[in-house]
Amino acid sequence: MATLTYIYSDSMAVVGPLAAFAEPHSYDLCEEHAVRLTVPRGWEVVRHVGEFPSPLPYADDLEALADAVREAAKVEVRPVEPGEDQPNSVGRRGHLRVVPPSV
Repeated sequence: MATLTYIYSDSMAVVGPLAAFAEPHSYDLCEEHAVRLTVPRGWEVVRHVGEFPSPLPYADDLEALADAVREAAKVEVRPVEPGEDQPNSVGRRGHLRVVPPSV
């Protein structure tokens, strides 16, 4: 198994070992299709050389760091208590909020 990742801004496709988790613009392929993949004219394909081993959880520190950041970014939403003032926002995530347009 292998993972195909498209990098649209660079007109590039990368075929490498199976990813440990899903990412946007990434697709899992069997080894036969990973080897035979072609890309559109003007694009470049970068291929992993050798066999496609099974992924190891947290194969490198960067993956572990990325997962830790994703976990820390999860936001807990606290319901507004009765009698508490409602903020003038229509949405809130962390320290950011969406303010409705003035009429």
